[in-house]
Amino acid sequence: MTGTEPAVSRIDTSRPHPARVYDWFLGGKDNYPVDEELGRQITAMQGDAPRHARANRRFMERATRAVVRETGIRQFLDIGSGIPTEPNLHQIAQSVVPDARVVYVDNDPIVLAHAAALLRGTPEGATEYVQADAREPERILEQAAAVLDLDRPVALSLIALLHFIADDDGAHQLVDTLVDALAPGSCLVLSALTADFDPENVDRGIAAYRASGVTLVARSHTEMGRFFKGLALLEPGIASLSDWRPSADEHDAHKEPVSLYGAVGFKR
Repeated sequence: MTGTEPAVSRIDTSRPHPARVYDWFLGGKDNYPVDEELGRQITAMQGDAPRHARANRRFMERATRAVVRETGIRQFLDIGSGIPTEPNLHQIAQSVVPDARVVYVDNDPIVLAHAAALLRGTPEGATEYVQADAREPERILEQAAAVLDLDRPVALSLIALLHFIADDDGAHQLVDTLVDALAPGSCLVLSALTADFDPENVDRGIAAYRASGVTLVARSHTEMGRFFKGLALLEPGIASLSDWRPSADEHDAHKEPVSLYGAVGFKR
């Protein structure tokens, strides 16, 4: 991990950044007025956008616990980790298995500036941060191999990342390259935007992001399934995050589906 001072100097506060807008949705403080402005625009059009962001975090928590408890995987590669928000993935994994090893990857300088919060793991385990673009899978794998044993199963976590990468920009090639490099028994944990449940509001949100210079792509259930070709899906398969193994209180609180799909698929 490189130093944080150069990272701070590289932060562009003239245009919104998805990680900082997401942080604003979650009630965080690591965002700027331009991010808050876009967040408020999205919320004005889609009032439950913050609920969707919270549902995404809870999906990450539930999926991480499921992977550790049901498969025994002890290694995690989290690409597009975003601004640290507790509980972070390594905290969840290491609370179940203290020797879990986690590598976070992001290319946002503000994430680098706060990356120290991602590195406070257990003495038995390992946590590391890699500054890299998600579109550079070979570089990511090379650097992750310094911490992770890629000859053993790894959980590849792509949480709320791929809806910022269009198919024409290499979304499927990115996933294929990463999954192909992982050992049998590894898994793909993925969540991504869909317009299947609320197309009008999702389309408005996409337009607002586009007007701010940010690519946002919504994918159907079928399109989401393409990322899991050849993988065995953990029950309940590809589902709205509100329906992916919700806790009792989550299920009772909100009956409406969340406009993000989530799934966990295993490599045989």
